[in-house]
Parts: sequence; structure tokens; C-alpha cells
Amino acid sequence: MFTSQGPTARELAVQALSSVERGYDLLSPKFDRTPFRTPDRMLDAVEETLAGREGSFGAGLDVCCGTGAGLGMLRRLCRDRVTGVDVSAGMLAQAALAHPDGVDFVRADALALPPALGDSYDLAVSFGAFGHFLPAERPALFAGVRAALRPGGLFAFPIGAPLPPSSRVWWMLAGFDAAMRVRNAVWRLPFVMYYRTFPLSGVRADLRAAGFTVETVPLEHFGRREDGSPHWRLVLARRP
Repeated sequence: MFTSQGPTARELAVQALSSVERGYDLLSPKFDRTPFRTPDRMLDAVEETLAGREGSFGAGLDVCCGTGAGLGMLRRLCRDRVTGVDVSAGMLAQAALAHPDGVDFVRADALALPPALGDSYDLAVSFGAFGHFLPAERPALFAGVRAALRPGGLFAFPIGAPLPPSSRVWWMLAGFDAAMRVRNAVWRLPFVMYYRTFPLSGVRADLRAAGFTVETVPLEHFGRREDGSPHWRLVLARRP
């Protein structure tokens, strides 16, 4: 799964025993050479879908931008300023190296976005970060994003279809989540990262409770399951 330039098993173990912020500070120089980086195929699918439905946007915000995988897409979609927000200084440093011009960077917890970002953006996106938030934290997360958007602004992110328990991947993810719960129960510094705590039904309800209108569109780039439902959807949550 990892290239020879990626993190070693020891480095991953150290990260796993650190806090989320410190763990990503440590991993940041090699993060883009791991499978955890959002694939370009996903970024391209989201960009194409947003461009086809919405055209262009004014200002853009990448929530939990990490090393900046989504910032290039955001810059192409947005006419005005683009901002990347992340809690990890190390990840932001890598993002700044990849995008030295045209992007502002803000170090902040996504659960407490700075008031200065309020009513400023026409598009907010996020990729691969929602496993770092417990279900009870989603209302605060979504409320903060809504406050950052201008009226009519859009919060967009991909979400995958649930995997059947007969799938090998389902058991892998269930095993990872179980191990993470044990780790957090016995280790002082919590590292929140779960793969099965972000179901569409609960997410939709929390977005609506935060004041969004919500629709989803299939990301046809990834095909459909045997029952005809898409493997991936793009959630479009709009601030009225």
C-alpha cells in the first residue's frame, strides 16, 4: 500500500500513539505518498460535477485541507480567493509548498472556525476528513461551515455507499474501527479516526438541523452497485 518513500511502520506506530494534531504533524512530509491522500480520480469527479451543475464560484474554502490535494480543484472552480484550513501546522506547511500562490492558509480546528471566516465563501469542500469527528461533533462542524458560507453558498463533499458485511473491505474497516476504540480507551492521547461513523442518513439529518438544504447527485464516474444505486454520491448542502 505504501511506496518506498512513504512512512515506515515505526513512523506510523508513533503517529497512531500521538494526538490527531501531532500525528499529522509527524506524517505530513510523507502523507502524499500514502493511500490516505484523496485520489486524483475523486477530485476530478467532484470538480467535473460541480462545474457542470454550478459553473464557477466566488471564494472557496477547503475544510481540513491537509497537504492541499483539493486546493488545485478549488482554485480552478473559484474566481476569487481560496482558503485552506487545517489543525495541523505540518500539513499546512506541505500545502503551502504545493500552492505557494493564490491560497490563504489558516490553522484552526474545524470545530471552531475563526469568526473572521464568517459569511465569506461561496463554496466549501472537504475530502477524507470526516472520520476525525465523532457523530456528536457533527452539529458543531456543520454549523461552523454554514457560518463561513455566504447566503446561497454550497458545502460539497463525496460520500460512499455503505459496504455489505459480506465484503472483505467491510471487515477490514470494522476491524480498524474496533482497534481504534480499544486504543482510545487505554491510551491517554485520543486519536479519533473511524471509517464507519459517517452514514448518509445521519449526515443528512445533521446538515438539515444546522440549517442547510440538502441534495445528493451520483458521481457516475465510479459506476453503480447491483441494485442500481451509485457507489459514490456528491452531497450538496446549501445555505439558504
